[in-house]
Amino acid sequence: MNAVIAGPDEHDLGTALDETGIVVTRAGGTANRPALEDAGIVDADVLVLTDTELATSIPVAKDLNDDLHVIVYASDSLPEFAKGQADMLLDPELFSPEAVAEELAAD
Repeated sequence: MNAVIAGPDEHDLGTALDETGIVVTRAGGTANRPALEDAGIVDADVLVLTDTELATSIPVAKDLNDDLHVIVYASDSLPEFAKGQADMLLDPELFSPEAVAEELAAD
């Protein structure tokens, strides 16, 4: 499984994903189309958004990869326009990085 993380990784979810065997890449900057493409979103299984201010990257990523699952791992609310495109909204205060990684690896 391949995952692209967009946004800062303050809770170290990338390491937890890596430890379960998920290949992790990162979309830099504002996670715009070129950054998502450079991070391998076309072949990714999951986009993990850790900053809701980057919500515009969700429809861009879905446009590039119809089969993409979107996980939002952030405490802030996701804007309405992006909520319908996210598969899971997880608060880091309620779900540890390890629990999220284990769940994703089990799929």
